Amino acid sequence: QVQLEESGGGLVQVGDSLRLSCSTYKRTGSNNAMGWFRRAPGKEREFVAGISWRGDSTIYGDSVKGRFTISRDNVKNTVYLQMNSLKPEDSAVYYCAQGRGSYPSRTGFIYWGQGTQVTVSS
Repeated sequence: QVQLEESGGGLVQVGDSLRLSCSTYKRTGSNNAMGWFRRAPGKEREFVAGISWRGDSTIYGDSVKGRFTISRDNVKNTVYLQMNSLKPEDSAVYYCAQGRGSYPSRTGFIYWGQGTQVTVSS
């Protein structure tokens, strides 16, 4: 079983930056693609970003392209989501997830964290 734990959420102002972290507690996570998703109240879960297990390939949801950056440190078993130029519509619970394969995808995630709340105030 892989355990994922997100941290770094909080309340910020429009235009601020925030970095989320996702720690994995099983070594097997280092060979898998990882991703970030979010869910806002009353909305469906939305894909945010994905990264390959080597960290050399990334994909992003259209609403965050150019503002968010996903990265990972396999020595620390941690995945990051750097969020810049935050907007009120970025407010959501953010979840990290471990993919089934090694390359980033918008689907096929098998383990999920509990989520961390991000609120962007105008």
